[in-house]
Amino acid sequence: MSFAKEIQRRRTFGIISHPDAGKTTLTEKLLLFGGAIQEAGAVKNNKIKKTATSDFMEIERQRGISVATSVLAFLYKDKKINILDTPGHKDFAEDTFRTLTAVDSVIVVIDVAKGVEEQTEKLVEVCRMRNIPIIVFINKLDREGKDAFDLLDEVEQKLGLSVTPLSFPIGMGYDFKGIYNIFEKNINLFSGDSKKNIEDTIAFDDINNPELENIIGSKAAESLREDLELIQGVYPSFNKEEYLKGVQQPVFFGSALNNFGVRELLDCFIDIAPSPRPKKAEERLVEASEKEMSGFVFKIHANMDPKHRDRLAFVKVVSGTFERNKPYLHVRSDKKLKFSSPNAFFAEKKEIVDVSYPGDIVGLHDTGNFKIGDTLTEGEILHYKGIPSFSPEHFRYINNADPMKSKQLYKGIDQLMDEGVAQLFTLEMNGRKVIGTVGALQFEVIQYRLEHEYGAKCSYENFPVYKACWVEAQDPKNEEFKEFKRVKQKFLAKDKRGQLVFLADSQFSLQMTQQKYPSVKLHFVSEFD
Repeated sequence: MSFAKEIQRRRTFGIISHPDAGKTTLTEKLLLFGGAIQEAGAVKNNKIKKTATSDFMEIERQRGISVATSVLAFLYKDKKINILDTPGHKDFAEDTFRTLTAVDSVIVVIDVAKGVEEQTEKLVEVCRMRNIPIIVFINKLDREGKDAFDLLDEVEQKLGLSVTPLSFPIGMGYDFKGIYNIFEKNINLFSGDSKKNIEDTIAFDDINNPELENIIGSKAAESLREDLELIQGVYPSFNKEEYLKGVQQPVFFGSALNNFGVRELLDCFIDIAPSPRPKKAEERLVEASEKEMSGFVFKIHANMDPKHRDRLAFVKVVSGTFERNKPYLHVRSDKKLKFSSPNAFFAEKKEIVDVSYPGDIVGLHDTGNFKIGDTLTEGEILHYKGIPSFSPEHFRYINNADPMKSKQLYKGIDQLMDEGVAQLFTLEMNGRKVIGTVGALQFEVIQYRLEHEYGAKCSYENFPVYKACWVEAQDPKNEEFKEFKRVKQKFLAKDKRGQLVFLADSQFSLQMTQQKYPSVKLHFVSEFD
């Protein structure tokens, strides 16, 4: 198959939502259609001993939440689909923001009963900033929930989207009869039997066909006709160009747990979703069709295999082909590296691949060369933009609870920080180490992983900090900057890259500092222009 065709058949997307909206379940069902798994495991259901394929860290299995981004690939109707399943839990939002730099489109999952939730709003905002094409999937229709039209209004208002329904529910909860597929003009009837892998559909070219009454009953048929008339009157018809520009968002309804409405979503998705898009580097815009390979690291995962202390760097291929055993330039260190066993993923199963194309995610075994945001090329100096660190909101001193294991502890902290689980700050005054996280749950994850993966124990001590700000001095030699460093000495630290950070203890002291030292710029994000 030609290089251009390989690019055309790739679809790389992320699934995002608020926790519990059914994201991991949807991922599982999509894999089921791809023939990648035989039986999907539910995240919550204790009766099913099989846990979800995409949750493979021990702590995820215990809690029933996804904390790491998994990469899953499968083939469907000759399209190569790469899914990035992101953590919904807000304590891991940073991981999700980084993952969004590696996707070409997004599916947003919304719970029919809860509607649009806070985490969904934040994530959709990031997608809109980057004009990422979005498809909305309204989930859990087999339960009682909000009215479909009210939900569509809520999605438009709260998320600032312009929607057009491509499928519509017939009833809901107890009365749920099925889904009318507006995109393909057919009806999919709901049997409520989740064991049936794939539901049967009945084609309906004409919604006024009297046969409809026999199938779903006259009351449901009448209200479906009214709903569809209303949709035609209120919502614009689907426009693929506008969807690809990120201006219009198609909406699907279904029940992922019952495997219902998922096929409609997938069939339409592979038809309309973009193949790999160009990506902006600081130097220029890079097109997927360029012959020279380039890619960037958007995630690092330590200890994929607890028996071997290995780290895996996840690289998104942006242009050209990534080939096994071919040397590539690691731009930050200016070294040539080659990889004898690049991996492709299927949850915890990995296989070695010889060639990867734009849109693919490759896992590279790493002994400590990579950091998040690093670029690999065939020689050109490129820096891909948009993988910042955000100011953490929780801070604690980290102490070694077992003096015999200090080497293991520091190695563990070092590797987990490279992975982007949290941020490490070293105080200038006394060299004490402070960990900053976006959410409090991350402290538990760090403690758990240090003990189970590195054999090191740590304890925490509170450290009252309001925000961490990266310091940019207009002129490092001027008196004002020197005075700032002298006066604020006990609030200054270095991050892992050696950048100076000011740890403000309150909003008031942050404002006072900004007023007193106007030439010292304070940033809440580590990547500043």
